[in-house]
Amino acid sequence: MLNNKTILVTGGTGSFGKKLIQTILEKYDPKKIIIYSRDELKQFEMSNIEPFKSHEKQLRFFIGNVRDLQRLKMAMDGVDYVIHAAALKQVPACEYNPFEAVKTNILGGQNVIDAALHNKVSKVVALSTDKAAAPINLYGATKLTSDKLFIAANNYRGWHDIKFSVVRYGNVMGSRGSVIPFFINKKEDGILPITDYRMTRFNITLQQGVNLVLMALDKMWGGELYVPKIPSYKIADLAKAIAPDCKTKEIGIRPGEKLHEEMITETDSLRTVEFKGYYVIMPSTPLWDEEAFVNESDANPGQRCNFGFKYNSGTNPNFLTVEEIKDLIKNKM
Repeated sequence: MLNNKTILVTGGTGSFGKKLIQTILEKYDPKKIIIYSRDELKQFEMSNIEPFKSHEKQLRFFIGNVRDLQRLKMAMDGVDYVIHAAALKQVPACEYNPFEAVKTNILGGQNVIDAALHNKVSKVVALSTDKAAAPINLYGATKLTSDKLFIAANNYRGWHDIKFSVVRYGNVMGSRGSVIPFFINKKEDGILPITDYRMTRFNITLQQGVNLVLMALDKMWGGELYVPKIPSYKIADLAKAIAPDCKTKEIGIRPGEKLHEEMITETDSLRTVEFKGYYVIMPSTPLWDEEAFVNESDANPGQRCNFGFKYNSGTNPNFLTVEEIKDLIKNKM
């Protein structure tokens, strides 16, 4: 699929971007991978570590911001596929600096779309978040808007042979700024702060996230939103797994936080199809034969979800135990 192709990854120096590029280099022989990001130090550090150092002929490091349309157009010249991972992701920072989140997550997303159309890119996959489903914080609201932009881009692509799709998943285990490294750093204090003992979250490893994106890139028809079937964990169980000897202290939910994250809402269920390892929310404006998509987009035909179905980290039937969390932290981070 990716052999002899040119791929551009926005936010390519982040945790996801590095794992994605590493996986592509291991499994395929791409013509070129363009790492598009705004931090020159991260680009320099990435270029000097393996496996990137030994593939320098296939890698191009572009300094640029997704807010800069002209720079994106230049970077996408000759590109076949785009993976859009750049975003402002920290909930408190987005709450405090709302328009900065709008400029990066919404206007930047539209810039990626416009640059891709301008350069005749074939496929674009944008990364979303569980916080975009029924959002209560600004980060989630900007990502929901971004999701809508990428899906709607299929409506006005005109003569361009291009497809836009979205991948939505939960917390990436061990990613920068997430709860696991926070708890690991705090356990030396002897007390772990927990916002609410009832809180749950979805969990996905970096490799699972990468695999999902590559699957979407392969299967996409354009306009669909992919949601993986992944386990949940209780924040209290996570604390036990990381620091069983520590005390915990409930400190209250932060601004913009939910008790449970949702990836598919009850309203979404009207257009949701269940496949073996994932769900697909089909576009609200029909773009192709939906019955053909249900039966032919995957080797195993899908099944439409019943109205009222929702995918929530609190009601998810698949919960990680304390021992399973320990094993994942030990072997997957």
